[in-house]
Amino acid sequence: MRVWIDLANSPHVPLLEPVVTRLRADGHVVLLTARDHAQTVELARRRWPDVLVLGGSSPSGRAAKARVLAGRVGALRKYARRLKPDVAFSHGSYAQLVAAKLARVPAVTMMDYEHQPANHLSFRLAQRVIVPEVFPEAALQRFGAGPGKVVRYPGFKEELYLASFRPDESVLVELELDHDRVIAVFRPPPEGALYHPGSNDRFDRVLREALDREDVESVLLPRTDQQARRYRALSERLHIPQTAIDGSSLLALADVAVGAGGTMNRESAILGTPTYTVFAGALGAVDAELIRQGRLYDLRNEDTSVVYEKKANAGPDEGVDPDPILQAITTAVREVSREPDFRRPRRPARRPS
Repeated sequence: MRVWIDLANSPHVPLLEPVVTRLRADGHVVLLTARDHAQTVELARRRWPDVLVLGGSSPSGRAAKARVLAGRVGALRKYARRLKPDVAFSHGSYAQLVAAKLARVPAVTMMDYEHQPANHLSFRLAQRVIVPEVFPEAALQRFGAGPGKVVRYPGFKEELYLASFRPDESVLVELELDHDRVIAVFRPPPEGALYHPGSNDRFDRVLREALDREDVESVLLPRTDQQARRYRALSERLHIPQTAIDGSSLLALADVAVGAGGTMNRESAILGTPTYTVFAGALGAVDAELIRQGRLYDLRNEDTSVVYEKKANAGPDEGVDPDPILQAITTAVREVSREPDFRRPRRPARRPS
């Protein structure tokens, strides 16, 4: 089969790499498109030089976002009609789902955040919706995902690519970090995203506190060039990479991580690094589960503070088996690609004689 995978954001690249690898190993053709947003294209081209770039970053404001989304939908629709894939797959690429619907291509989507407003659209358009076991049933019903299209997987999606991960220490050399000091990694908020209300004062305060400590090496991984410019002005001691780096290795080797988003928080926690969340949006069920397990700390509580100390050797839980997640994805993709009559044009209703 011909599987079309769209990469709409930087975290989608490592997440979907095992999926691409498995599908191609099974003899399927994988077609790759990517949105020029954050480090998505740079990371994708390191793995797949043939990835096709369609569309760019979304501006702030719902009206502006809608215009940009419409333009990308049009480009993806033309692509799908020209390449004729058997099935489309992504982690919440709303533009791909709309384009696939218009091009009469069946679609599968993944999502693990129940407070994303666009789920109302994507869950209704997709033929299968893949979510973690802790994803609330009430949210699925509210978004129009009936039991017949929902596929659940155990654990956290990040375990798909982190379960057997081993960090590359060259990232510390690349960033010129002093390994004898406490290495703290900071991930700023997803400013402008539909699910995030705006700036995050708590994150900025925590970052400044770390920069005031001589025993801490602070690294900030910005989401946009604008964030990089703004935070670079805070201190000459703040390390901000000029290009995309091996973020998973950095998180694994760090002594502490503070994030105002989602994916990197979960990556860091799963890799065994003490991780603090200051996410200003509604807390997702997957993050709540990590907090319950004692692997993620809720720094939104003013009584909680970051502990800056060198950590003992840690790593992902070697008992975790990522194959159930991969099987859930590949099985859903195969099943949807074989569903009959999806592309058959609907016949007009016969007029009564």
